[in-house]
Amino acid sequence: MRYLGVIFLLLVNGLSSQYAPWIREAKYYKKLDDNYVQCLLCPRKCMLPPGATGFCRNRKNIDGKLYTLVYGRLCAVNIDIIEKAPFYHVLPGSKRLACAAVSCNLRCKYCQNWHISQVGPGEVPEYYIPPEELVKIAKKYGLKIICFTYTEPTVCYEYMLDVFKIAKKEGLITTIVSNGYINPEPLKELLKYTDAIKIDLKGFTEDFYREVSMGDLKSVLRTLKIIKKSGVWLEIVNLVVPTLNDNPDDIRRMCEWIRDSLGPDVPVHFTRFHPDYKLTNLPATPIKTLERAVKIAKEAGLHYVYIGNVPGHPYNNTYCPYCGKLLIRRVGLTVLENHIKDGKCPYCGHKIPGLWSF
Repeated sequence: MRYLGVIFLLLVNGLSSQYAPWIREAKYYKKLDDNYVQCLLCPRKCMLPPGATGFCRNRKNIDGKLYTLVYGRLCAVNIDIIEKAPFYHVLPGSKRLACAAVSCNLRCKYCQNWHISQVGPGEVPEYYIPPEELVKIAKKYGLKIICFTYTEPTVCYEYMLDVFKIAKKEGLITTIVSNGYINPEPLKELLKYTDAIKIDLKGFTEDFYREVSMGDLKSVLRTLKIIKKSGVWLEIVNLVVPTLNDNPDDIRRMCEWIRDSLGPDVPVHFTRFHPDYKLTNLPATPIKTLERAVKIAKEAGLHYVYIGNVPGHPYNNTYCPYCGKLLIRRVGLTVLENHIKDGKCPYCGHKIPGLWSF
């Protein structure tokens, strides 16, 4: 990854190391007897004795209080394209300041960023950047968007929330790429300062979530409903893994649930799996499997369905669901044409939902 301002970051890190400003009291926990605490950030609700660290590796009980260990402690700060998220209905072709802290509250066996999502603080190079400095970096490079991504953003919840509060005051767009494994109360607070969220809906069975990701489906579905109700822009990705979550009946049930619970205009990206991390024994997803998923989604009535990780595929483009005309043409992550005018199809006037202007 290409880091921004490396010399600046190293200086800040060196000056700050004496007092560890990345250790801050956490939000959303309760104190229990015998100096135990219970974290209330995600559905795991970890019960921690003194000195213990939560499942996410980033929250620790210190003398009967819960602390985040990664406030401003980032393992990645990068400039890349918003389509990489993927967001296809958010300022197409725009650059984002993408950042991450280490670790995750799931354990997906196929994680492509396992080298930073499956480690704890101090196990990879990290840089301390206060919230106001991160926003300054975005503005310095002329970026309109700040995005927490690569790992699970909620594991640095307190920092992300403070960054977003400052970013909104400075007129920036705030975005999140998340697994959706978060409790309702912290989610609702975060949504007040968030413009767009992409959720990885990893499968549509509890067995898949439990066995492949060590999570549960019902909590993610609850998150999706809360996001949609809030009015924050939402897109969904489903990484289609051969033999594990590619059953047509499960995909049909998922698409029908999205239609009925979230509405037909939520973009859904069916993304090609490539062997990685602990699932190198499986093949890449056949393109026909992805095309079958698109067919099922369209039969269910979803309006914006995409295929990801297959550069040049026709379903990498955006089409008007009313007249069928090509609206945005992409090759890989590059936007070659964008015909949307004032949020509408220029050919028939149909409103195309999304965040199209800054």
